[in-house]
Amino acid sequence: MSNWIDNSINEYHKWFRDKTQFIKDETTGWYSITTPFVGLFNDTIEIYAKLENGQIILSDDGHTLANLELSGTPISRSPKRKEWLDMILLNYGITLTTENELQTVTTEGHFPQKKFNLISAISEVSDMAMMAKHTVSSLFKEDVRSFFDEQQMIYTPEFIAKGTTGIEFTFDFQIAGRQKELVVKSFNSLNKMNVPNFLFGWEDIKESRERISGKKLDGIAIINDTDKELKSEYIDALKSKGAVPILWSQRYLPEEREKLTA
Repeated sequence: MSNWIDNSINEYHKWFRDKTQFIKDETTGWYSITTPFVGLFNDTIEIYAKLENGQIILSDDGHTLANLELSGTPISRSPKRKEWLDMILLNYGITLTTENELQTVTTEGHFPQKKFNLISAISEVSDMAMMAKHTVSSLFKEDVRSFFDEQQMIYTPEFIAKGTTGIEFTFDFQIAGRQKELVVKSFNSLNKMNVPNFLFGWEDIKESRERISGKKLDGIAIINDTDKELKSEYIDALKSKGAVPILWSQRYLPEEREKLTA
């Protein structure tokens, strides 16, 4: 049952590299980079790069917000979505241009990290379309934060840690205790992209975090199972790698609440 997740993690970097293709527009000097990640309409996410004055400009060419508009989830009509957009862009160091492009500027040495950040931002911004599809009044991550506040838990939101690969990973929350540390990811849905991505990030930072802090580092996945059926293979995959899944509908059960105690 866990073979596919093992392969996904072990081959993550190779897959990322091999499935990335690019084409140069000789007229403008922009490179179109096709990534293996799936976008809002089940197409592949494309980003664009151009070398200018010794710096590399990375952009989504305005497609992310335009696609949200087409899906019926315009940013301009919702202060909540605008607030969430600003937070995502701040977390990943991305700017919004006057042409509604998601953009960042980098150098050759920092290109991998900035590329990863832009793709992550595009993916998270695109997730806001789920609000329209399921008439959700607030983002699931905010629901999790409200639950933590209700339980008077002490946590760090948008926790960033660098792994052994040199890539920085962002987790929704970090909870630190005397003997243990938790990194938490909230999942509004589970799929074959976000599950391996979470497990890869957690495993990549685990060794260095445990060495620095002297504490065990657990990975917690809080999963929205409200009005939806979850595939057991994803839950089994999380468990097989040692991550701890918590179903949203069971969050008040004492045994589930205990899993969030560091």
